[in-house]
Amino acid sequence: MKKISRRSFVLSAGVEFAVLADASKRASACAIHSAGSDPMFEIVGDWQIRVNKGTIQIGEHGGHVTVHEPATLNIDHAVSIETSGENWENLPMYDAKAAPWGRGARLRQLDTYETTAADMLVPESVVIHGSNGEQLRLHEDYELEPKWATVGFIAGSNAAGKPVTIDYTCGWGRIDSIVVNSHGNVTLRMGIAHRATPEPPALLSSSGEKRIANIWVPGRTSKLTSDSIYQIAEPVYPEKRHNKKPVAATLLPKTWEKITRGQPFNVMAWGDSVTAGGQASDASHQYQSVFIAKLKARYPASNPTLTTVGWGGRNTDSFLNEPPGAEYNFEKAVIAPKPDLILMEFVNDAYMTPEVVEKKYSYLLERFKQIGAELVIITPHFVRPDWMGATSVRVETDPRPYTTGVRQFCEAHNVAIADASLRWGHLVKEGIPYVTLLSNSINHPNDHGHEMFAAAIMELFL
Repeated sequence: MKKISRRSFVLSAGVEFAVLADASKRASACAIHSAGSDPMFEIVGDWQIRVNKGTIQIGEHGGHVTVHEPATLNIDHAVSIETSGENWENLPMYDAKAAPWGRGARLRQLDTYETTAADMLVPESVVIHGSNGEQLRLHEDYELEPKWATVGFIAGSNAAGKPVTIDYTCGWGRIDSIVVNSHGNVTLRMGIAHRATPEPPALLSSSGEKRIANIWVPGRTSKLTSDSIYQIAEPVYPEKRHNKKPVAATLLPKTWEKITRGQPFNVMAWGDSVTAGGQASDASHQYQSVFIAKLKARYPASNPTLTTVGWGGRNTDSFLNEPPGAEYNFEKAVIAPKPDLILMEFVNDAYMTPEVVEKKYSYLLERFKQIGAELVIITPHFVRPDWMGATSVRVETDPRPYTTGVRQFCEAHNVAIADASLRWGHLVKEGIPYVTLLSNSINHPNDHGHEMFAAAIMELFL
């Protein structure tokens, strides 16, 4: 058994932040190379990274960064949150048939809006005490969903309906940065841990610091691996500029004409929970609102009106299968308003194969043509790796057949595509683990994620 030591301090009442330190120091052969032949980054211990001498090219316009002397950096260990006496006036009854994040109460340190951060709870750490101080019994008084950190009473338990306190330990993720100052000296900047969306630490502009890599330390990580180091190869997505005319002029000619002439036109954002808001911080940060703002900034005379039709947890079939007169019936909600431009986003259609995309989207396209509406299909953002068939969070190429199907469909039918998926894949080169942009730790993008949708749409108009 490994010996574990711990450094900790209190975050808030009953909650303790701890950095777990593994006493073992086994060397690793992992290395990441710069533009030259020698490795720039090497993992030389469970929690050590060596930065070697050399020069790194950071993107097309980021210039060269030279490390003059090698440095070995000690990375702080995975963050552990120890909670004592979390008070609950009552726990719901455990519902084994519900989604795992909805089977009971969501432990607060892992609550990510309507879901929880999966795999971050240490299940054996959970201890529940009843109102009389007695320790409640797992499988007799309560049930625990260990992966998704939800807990609820069992029918017949004497503790049901009464207050409880819960003790538990869980992990939070953190992003650290390896930076180089103007003198070529290497420094490690430690980020602030978060249950779902940690951000890289700020740099010191006065020292001329440049970020050359980020270190991803998920909660409950036991040591660094090759997936931990995100070398920053291209910090900004390479926006495409069209020298002659934008894509919209060819694929969205009616919309483009209205923009250039300053005529009013109606834009409908049609989609699922992401389009409905999903976890944008407010309506102005939803992708469709950001796009409209970008469009007006680029073309001040443009006169768009935005309508949003978003239905959480649903897909295109859901709209088509709703009965006539229902709020989300396809004919009533999407066709009847007769929008000029439809922005279509359905990550919930990602179950489709290319063949299914061709069949189902051909029908939708025909209906849109019948009302004179033009269409932009947005490829989906990245979601939990296991939901995409990926084995790692380091995903650069979208593995989902649906995304391939959308690209093939748009190419075959001359439909405008806003390829947001490409931008999510590019995050690896920007040094950002894409999962840190999922506010609910599953499939809802934060403001940064919504911004990427908007940028992908706007690319059609540049």
